[in-house]
Amino acid sequence: MLVRGARRCCECFGQYIECSGNLWRAKAFVKRVRRDTIAGMKPSKPVETQTATLAEIAREAGVSAPTVSKVLNGRADVAPATRTRVEELLRAYGYRRRRAEASRSPLIDLVFHELESAWAMEVIRGVENVARDAGLSVVLSESAGRLTPGRTWADQVAARRPHGVILVLSGLDESQRALLTSRSIPFVVMDPAGDPGPDVPSIGATNWQGGLAATRHLVELGHTRIGAISGPSRMMCSRARLDGYRAALETAGLPVDPRLVRTGDFHHDSGYRLGLELLRGPDRPTAVFAGNDLQALGLYEAARELGLRIPEDLSVVGFDDLPVARWVGPPLTTVRQPLTEMAEAAARLVLDLGRAEDERAATRVELATSLVVRSSTGVPPAV
Repeated sequence: MLVRGARRCCECFGQYIECSGNLWRAKAFVKRVRRDTIAGMKPSKPVETQTATLAEIAREAGVSAPTVSKVLNGRADVAPATRTRVEELLRAYGYRRRRAEASRSPLIDLVFHELESAWAMEVIRGVENVARDAGLSVVLSESAGRLTPGRTWADQVAARRPHGVILVLSGLDESQRALLTSRSIPFVVMDPAGDPGPDVPSIGATNWQGGLAATRHLVELGHTRIGAISGPSRMMCSRARLDGYRAALETAGLPVDPRLVRTGDFHHDSGYRLGLELLRGPDRPTAVFAGNDLQALGLYEAARELGLRIPEDLSVVGFDDLPVARWVGPPLTTVRQPLTEMAEAAARLVLDLGRAEDERAATRVELATSLVVRSSTGVPPAV
């Protein structure tokens, strides 16, 4: 049987070996194919479905089987060079732990690039809702403003082996993805900062449609000089909202004036500082679309400082519909992004991925945004 199997492998790779029943030739061929695979050819199936074992992977790596097990278990007592070599082999073979092997902690890891906002609280609430129903706890991590967590974080996650990982406005590098995949730890990205790739499940919102709706609302009120304060250009959601703003102006036949566009971050101070820049100009905008509610509140402060009334002198639209949007004076017109529902969807998806016996195709889900009109928008002031 081994000889016949070797002949089939020969045909697959377009090679021919004289398999005349000599067992040693078949074994030599299988060994050579395995070596070539490690050199860069990915096998069509994970190691588990082939004849290779952890012991054989250990031999290829030049280490003991317990060392391979330590790497799989996220143990820290492995030299970095050895860990890298073993992980490359595991990744090349597409190795995944058997579901029965991969005992999990009753946890969901929730990772933010920043935690300093009411926006984060809405996300935490959504994940907690699903985790509580599933009998799980939530572990919070912050990557200190970085869009990719550090290597220490990945090792810690691998060691505690949660049911899944949810990354918010963040992502994973290739080695981190491989590490989690090799340990059968599913992950989902919510509102990905960049393009997560076709093989990464993600949850987002219709940001472009939201930017379009916000700006179209201002156009319909009669505004022709409409400014925008955007979030970081490196983030997909920021770019999509700003593209929606531009599309609404172009559809209405209005020019997109780059002098009326500012780019900052998603914080109150950014809205305040950039708002002052926009409103101090000689030909200031009569309306501004802010990239999120916190920027809009900073813009409120800038307008008050300059003696401008909202909405009599300046109309303002935000994005997110945080609870504070209803409490400020005047209540903020904003685009509702269903943050809690998005977080719940991300948590359900990561648990579904963890329960699946077979690898599922990556899923991209976008929840609808909607314009919520309150008292911060009105007709432009009379000239």
